[in-house]
Amino acid sequence: MIVAFLGDVVGDTGRGALYRALPLLRSEYGADAIVVNGENAAAGRGITPRLAQEFFAHGVDVITLGDHAWDQNELIDWMGEAPRLLRPFNHESGSPGNGSVIIDTPSGRLGVLCLTGRTFMPTKTENPFTHGLAEARRLRDTGADALLVDMHAETTSEKISMGYHLDGVASAVIGTHTHVQTGDECILPGGTAYLTDAGMCGSRNGVLGRDRDSVLRAMLTTLPCKLPIGGYPAVVSGVLIDIESATGRATSIRRLNLTFDTP
Repeated sequence: MIVAFLGDVVGDTGRGALYRALPLLRSEYGADAIVVNGENAAAGRGITPRLAQEFFAHGVDVITLGDHAWDQNELIDWMGEAPRLLRPFNHESGSPGNGSVIIDTPSGRLGVLCLTGRTFMPTKTENPFTHGLAEARRLRDTGADALLVDMHAETTSEKISMGYHLDGVASAVIGTHTHVQTGDECILPGGTAYLTDAGMCGSRNGVLGRDRDSVLRAMLTTLPCKLPIGGYPAVVSGVLIDIESATGRATSIRRLNLTFDTP
């Protein structure tokens, strides 16, 4: 099973680049499933029902979210109608929607689990380590041949710790949230593919997907500034993970970076 996972999609620039990349992931990279973090899809803050449906229509199999899950109010009532749109599983009990799902792929059944860290994160959540391990085991026990975990967190230490915590249970633990791709991809001792951050889908010459000049102005003056989404060229960053469906163990993890100079 080949699973493509893409980092945070940032605004209209990120969405446009994502839609161009999706057919290539199927035809050139042989992806059986495509999972995308849609945390910043709606002008950089959250996602709307319309945009989520647009993602699915273009070929995304599962969308994960993070600390901006509830930034678009219209999403709250719609979450129950979209089982493949995942808010963090460890959000406080009573949160609408789902934090995990199992989907069918041409090479077996893939479980996807969305978690968020607690260090330096604004959203109140339950412990991702205890809740995450219990849910990961449940997904594997209920028929997931492979399991991908999106660990949406601020600190590298929390992400790395989660990788080791779920090693041998999850097929892959991939970090998101910081929008900067790391170079520490590896297969952990128990067979779990790991990367601290997948990067983003967004403006390559901006600052975390935002307009560079606006961010610099804010840094220099400390005055409130609007931070619009940056323009092209755009990058689509993530990973390709090869997983043995019979065992759920990852056999390889490759970083992915596609650049589009124009819309």
